[in-house]
Amino acid sequence: MIIREFLKKEEISRTALTDIKFQGGQILVNGEDVNVRYKLLEGDRLTVEFPPENPSQGMKGEKIPLSIIYEDDYLLVVNKPAGMSTIPSREHPTGSLANALIGFYEQLKLQATAHIVTRLDRDTSGIVLVAKHRHVHHLFSKSQRSGEVKRIYEAFAEGRIASETNTVDAPIGRNPDSIIEREVRHDGQNAITHYRVLARLRDFTYLELKLETGRTHQIRVHMSYIGHPLLGDDLYGGSLAKIKRQALHCKHIHFIHPFTYEEMSFTAPLPDDMKNILKEADS
Repeated sequence: MIIREFLKKEEISRTALTDIKFQGGQILVNGEDVNVRYKLLEGDRLTVEFPPENPSQGMKGEKIPLSIIYEDDYLLVVNKPAGMSTIPSREHPTGSLANALIGFYEQLKLQATAHIVTRLDRDTSGIVLVAKHRHVHHLFSKSQRSGEVKRIYEAFAEGRIASETNTVDAPIGRNPDSIIEREVRHDGQNAITHYRVLARLRDFTYLELKLETGRTHQIRVHMSYIGHPLLGDDLYGGSLAKIKRQALHCKHIHFIHPFTYEEMSFTAPLPDDMKNILKEADS
């Protein structure tokens, strides 16, 4: 098999091969530089060196502490605090997780940019999966499309939800009157959320949630749609009396490692602001 065909089977795209050729990468067989038309023989050792990556213009590294749950040569699993954007925005151009990652890479002397695999809203806390290279990100994107990257959330929703388990299947689209807000609408994208009641407290319900789809604000929109907006989520009708941000936390992630093929699972505990609400409700 020639190298081009072999690398296609290994999910290395034609665009990536072009970058390797023109942007500073290499393809080596037994330590010798070859091109993609080389025919591989039994016992050959093929090495693919991807070109170094540079952060986009305006994306600056910052010395921001990271809560790293796991790290290897390919990926990071990070526990993001509430109040930190995943990527910079016009309203919050600095202080994002992406800025912190680039600063961390600079300390490691790793020439890379931030590849966020699983994003969280600014005020949602919990686990974020990060790829250390564009090709790793590409492999994870394929895994996400096939449903192999699974996340579990915990949340506090207003009121007492009667059913122990349920599914919200309602399409979500952009609210035409807002650049931020989403809503359930017939012409929206397919969106499915499963939830399970963990506890019913005085005036709110403690939930565990799993997503079949990953629409923007999906949990927040679906819970508001069924009449139980998240505590602190004033964008979708939640009260700020107990907490000043949506009470939503990504507590668990499960995925297959893109290179070792090992099953990997990680958990992040509830942050203090949500723990304190539970303590007050129990007292």
